Amino acid sequence: MSTDFLTDISKTLEEIKADGLYKRERMITSPQGGEIRVGDAAVINLCANNYLGLADHPDLIAAARGVMDDKGFGMASVRFICGTQDIHRELEQRLAKFLGKDDAILFAACFDANGGLFEPLLGPEDAIISDSLNHASIIDGIRLCKAKRYRYLNSDMNDLEAWLKQAREDGARHIMIATDGVFSMDGYLAKLPEIRALADKYDAIVMVDDCHATGFMGATGAGTPEHFGVDVDIVTGTLGKALGGAIGGYIAGPQPVIDLLRQRARPYLFSNSLPPSIVAAGLEAIRLVEEGNGLRAQLFENAKYWRAGLEKLGFDLLPGEHPIIPVMLGEAQLAQDMASRLFDEGVYVSGFFFPVVPRGQARIRTQMNAALTRDELDRALAAFGKVGKELVILS
Repeated sequence: MSTDFLTDISKTLEEIKADGLYKRERMITSPQGGEIRVGDAAVINLCANNYLGLADHPDLIAAARGVMDDKGFGMASVRFICGTQDIHRELEQRLAKFLGKDDAILFAACFDANGGLFEPLLGPEDAIISDSLNHASIIDGIRLCKAKRYRYLNSDMNDLEAWLKQAREDGARHIMIATDGVFSMDGYLAKLPEIRALADKYDAIVMVDDCHATGFMGATGAGTPEHFGVDVDIVTGTLGKALGGAIGGYIAGPQPVIDLLRQRARPYLFSNSLPPSIVAAGLEAIRLVEEGNGLRAQLFENAKYWRAGLEKLGFDLLPGEHPIIPVMLGEAQLAQDMASRLFDEGVYVSGFFFPVVPRGQARIRTQMNAALTRDELDRALAAFGKVGKELVILS
């Protein structure tokens, strides 16, 4: 390989390190859970998307293990060749029913679902209006589409309406509004009632990525549309967060939309099917969610207790009702220093900083989970208080 090429790559890596933006991974030596082992250290985990604590649930493990005797280990093919089993369709239909949609289509991940959504449905004569804080997968999916692109300021309904007017003036045939249901860096919910009203006014389609809501937001856990009591047209989501924490994404929506995606969504057509073990565990996760009002109640009880504890200590928090509770620190180095010191105190968190969040808005993003005990939360609060004083964040 070219020496100059490798030199340039190495230079880029050194620049990332010098800017304090280099990401390092810690090796977990236990199952994912409320308390995990990293190397030889036992730490309380406050930075996983394991909202309902299902990632190490024995029923999911049993379902995944048990199905392999009947269905095998992997599909070794894409869906339309010889990669579809009855359980794949069962999971899609269960997801559709759970979300109140006609049908659903599975992908390897929600990144693939969002990457495959826009291009088959919209062409050069159409328009997409996307929230400025949407997930990278939505941004990349829109880039693959030939529709005209507009971007509105985060949750700014006046700006959204201005772009809807502009798209109509530009002669757009169809307009799709794309938004996260939950903006994961802040824990803020999209303003779905207002978005729905504007979509109806300008005859637009509403697409919601509900990865950080499916399974626990809403009366039955069906996500932000259920939470707000509004109907949206297309929902994308994941099995990799509240629904077991493994892999797998989906799109749910009207039957013609799902049928066309089966014909033309490239990540679906050219990626192997989900392994039977993941599908079986996904079915079990939905069952647990449908029967799991206690899990959702515990999650939000933990979130309320944790938020109140951090506020009492004097930390600067973003307001909200979601189990994502960011602790605002400002500077990237401070966020990294705090995450490192908290790990020394037995609490696993991650610092988030530019370019993941705007400059000057670095933070520790804490996330609640139904499996966390009150004792673990108290120990974590004590660690936050101790480190906060050491780093002169708290007086």
